[in-house]
Amino acid sequence: MASDSNSNLRITIESNFSEPRLAELNIKCWPKWGCSPGKYQLKFDAEETCYLLKGKVKAYTKGSSEFVEFGAGDLVTIPKGLSCTWDVSIAVDKYYKFEASSS
Repeated sequence: MASDSNSNLRITIESNFSEPRLAELNIKCWPKWGCSPGKYQLKFDAEETCYLLKGKVKAYTKGSSEFVEFGAGDLVTIPKGLSCTWDVSIAVDKYYKFEASSS
């Protein structure tokens, strides 16, 4: 397997979170980040989990025309090693956390 391959890396999206579930994850203690509409090329050196408070994103995996779409109210997990382009149509405001390296 090529070390630069994105083929087996997938963004997962969970929608319709309840307040008790959000409290269980302690999301409101995570750092916040936001961006304005535009296109952003990103490489994730660690797994990121984020909860979008607002916004709308189409994430295109590098080298592919396929995308996943997520937005406000979604919990999104982005795997370590994924390179993608975020096409942000509505400004993003999110809570996020990176998983600690297990090495």
